[in-house]
Amino acid sequence: MTPEEFRTYGYATIDWIAHFLEHTRDFPVLPDVKPGDLTDALPVSAPEEPEPFDRILEDFEQQIVPRNTHWNHPGFLGYFANSSPGEAILAELLAAALNPNGMLWQASPAATELEEVTLSWLRQWIGLNDPWFGQILDTASTSTFHAIVAARVRKGFASMDSRLVLYASVHAHSSVEKAALAAGLPRENVRLIEVDDQFRMQPGLLAEALSRDTAAGLIPFCVVPTIGTTSVASVDPLAEILPVARQHHLWVHVDCAYGGSTAIDSRYRHFFAGLGEADSLVINPHKWLFVPMDLSVLYCRDAAWMRNAFSLVPEYLRTAGDPRARNFHEYGLPLGRRFRSLKLWFVMRAFGRRKLADLIHQQIEDAKWFAAQVEAHPEFELCAPVHFSLVVFRRRGTDEQNQALLDAINASGQALLSPNMLQGRKVLRLAVGNIQTRREDLERVWAFLRDFTF
Repeated sequence: MTPEEFRTYGYATIDWIAHFLEHTRDFPVLPDVKPGDLTDALPVSAPEEPEPFDRILEDFEQQIVPRNTHWNHPGFLGYFANSSPGEAILAELLAAALNPNGMLWQASPAATELEEVTLSWLRQWIGLNDPWFGQILDTASTSTFHAIVAARVRKGFASMDSRLVLYASVHAHSSVEKAALAAGLPRENVRLIEVDDQFRMQPGLLAEALSRDTAAGLIPFCVVPTIGTTSVASVDPLAEILPVARQHHLWVHVDCAYGGSTAIDSRYRHFFAGLGEADSLVINPHKWLFVPMDLSVLYCRDAAWMRNAFSLVPEYLRTAGDPRARNFHEYGLPLGRRFRSLKLWFVMRAFGRRKLADLIHQQIEDAKWFAAQVEAHPEFELCAPVHFSLVVFRRRGTDEQNQALLDAINASGQALLSPNMLQGRKVLRLAVGNIQTRREDLERVWAFLRDFTF
């Protein structure tokens, strides 16, 4: 592609994106497709010769977009919504143009140091002090895996031992169990601790489990409290869990992948009491700081713990030592590291902390408004406290009726909600988080759910 062709198609692409962002509500959130539709619509083999670029763009618009579930949509209210605002889209474009690999400082000084700077800024925003070390990974699953491996190594085990035991709440994300499995821990060595009536891990039950396992000759090594669980957005009592963990010499890894973004606002800082005493934590700016996929941040209280777990430097990666030249490949599994910090830098600068905090606060208020409608209606029930922007509710009736209600709203194209099972009953999850979502979007969703007849 010549520079002139790049300008032509680049301008066309930017125009398409601008139109899409302006008219996102015109697209159905969930496409009306069946598995295999796109596969059957595309050629079986790749082209032998170059194809015209305008045809590729045309196929993108006609074949890809109609079959896409639109996460970047104000009606996307399932799972945990995310966003890709224009500021960050432009950053992704520039990062692709530079195309660095930030494995070593020498390989990309800008990518390396911007990651350090942006994560220092974010660390300050969420109230952590200087010694905390941060690195950008792809998702919370990977971040938690790194924390578990570092916890094992700090405990004195270079490889997995069948006596090691990890603890989390019954409402912890499945990624905690998967990360433990990936680190070599047998599934039966993951203890899921029961919760109270607020769906919070019970420190007393954790203490009992630790005592039983220690008496049985097992070796507890890590506990994973959550601030903002996926199932109900519950908040484990970290300040009460910490003394129990310290008594048994556990690594404390806090999963605040979703809820962590609220820590930039003093109105929600009380949920994070004790966070600075943990050993590691994960926060996902791609969930609720309006940064596009993917960008997960792992913080560790001591960088040496990560380096002890992951440093392996072959001769072809060895460089002259300098205390200010961070080689990120020594602190984690990935060697290839793309320029993710650029989009975080753009978003942090273009919005600023106060605007981001106000956006998050407004979304929490909107979620609480929706919860109030649910509570006030005799045919609906609120199933969990609303701490952040997740509302868990159901229509009074059977699980089959709630599934039918979920299927209907999702098939309407105006919104997407996700299901869960809570205390043996089917519930619906509505999570506000896309940067374009407004109160009127929730009003339309509520009207649909309220007026739906079986």
